[in-house]
Amino acid sequence: MMEAYLDNAATTRVCDAAAQTVLKVMREDYGNPSSKHMKGFDAEQYIKKSTEIIAGTLKCQPKEIIFTSGGTESNNMALCGAALAMKRSGNKIISSCFEHASVYSPLISLKDFDFDVEFAPVDELGHIKLDELLNMIDDNTTLVSIMYVNNEVGAVQDIAGISKAVKAKKPDIVFHVDAIQAYGKYRINPKKEGIDLLSVSGHKIHAPKGSGFLYADEKVKLRPLIFGGGQQKNRRSGTENVPAIAGLGEAVREAYEDFEKKIDHIYSLKEHFLERIGEVQGTYVNAVLENQVRKTAPHIVSISFDNIKAEVLLHALEEKQVYVSSGSACSSNHPGISSTLQAIGVKKELLDSTLRFSFSRYTTMEEIDYCIDVLKELVPIYSRFTRR
Repeated sequence: MMEAYLDNAATTRVCDAAAQTVLKVMREDYGNPSSKHMKGFDAEQYIKKSTEIIAGTLKCQPKEIIFTSGGTESNNMALCGAALAMKRSGNKIISSCFEHASVYSPLISLKDFDFDVEFAPVDELGHIKLDELLNMIDDNTTLVSIMYVNNEVGAVQDIAGISKAVKAKKPDIVFHVDAIQAYGKYRINPKKEGIDLLSVSGHKIHAPKGSGFLYADEKVKLRPLIFGGGQQKNRRSGTENVPAIAGLGEAVREAYEDFEKKIDHIYSLKEHFLERIGEVQGTYVNAVLENQVRKTAPHIVSISFDNIKAEVLLHALEEKQVYVSSGSACSSNHPGISSTLQAIGVKKELLDSTLRFSFSRYTTMEEIDYCIDVLKELVPIYSRFTRR
């Protein structure tokens, strides 16, 4: 029996270069980067190197990168930090109706601070209904937040087009993008795409868990959420997690080396999966039009199954060492019907019968074929059981 890890949107295997660097920093170059001696200087150089690598991928200035503990903190820092800093200018925030919990939850919490939060709808492919979003903007709107790639169905937004339209209506709006499922899969240029704040998580791109960053355009005002020693130019206090930051830099460097080749491989996996999933009875592909696979994210596929509960099939696959997800891993502690699937109009009877399959550059065609063969074996058995 082989193993097929197809849950890479939840987390990825740390790449060798990142793992080796993390160990070296933990065992050898373990100084505090704020210390004035050589050990501190050596540690600080790892932060500087990673900052320059990341800034190079975004075509931005190194001073616009703030290291965080991951995507959740990056989103919270962007939304709460910007909203609170701009409150005197207005208290309205607009987002989409199918954002990740790390965007939705802080936005809801801001209502306790007298912020007005509205959510724009999407169509059946998961694309923002731009006219409706623009109609929500008024003189009181200061912040708009839209995710680049949806974490459950892989829908990709026209970020540059949305930002252009938003800022044409109100130029001083701060535009935030949750790029946690997009960074490392797309070449992103915040300046060209009109992005003021951009959130990234390390463990989605083969870096260690507990690593991430926020790109913040130098013109954007952010109120700090963490106070203390004034690290990172007073924007995020606390001794930097140098091993994680160093590992993140290595993972970013690898992700963007031979970039087109890596992404083409992942798209090939997705296309092969979608070609074969039709062999499995009673399956429905969500948010992907035929012959338009490459207009969606390369690594995420959402499949609904007739007459099978997602959790039942997930654990049946697990017994065959096929590892997938029934939605966002970050929401697994709060099970319920996916707001993303509801937003794109998935039929009611399929809402709790949907699995997410997600790939990485380490995924092989053999894993895809094994997964499909296992599904062909299991689905008829469990669908009969469910119908009874």
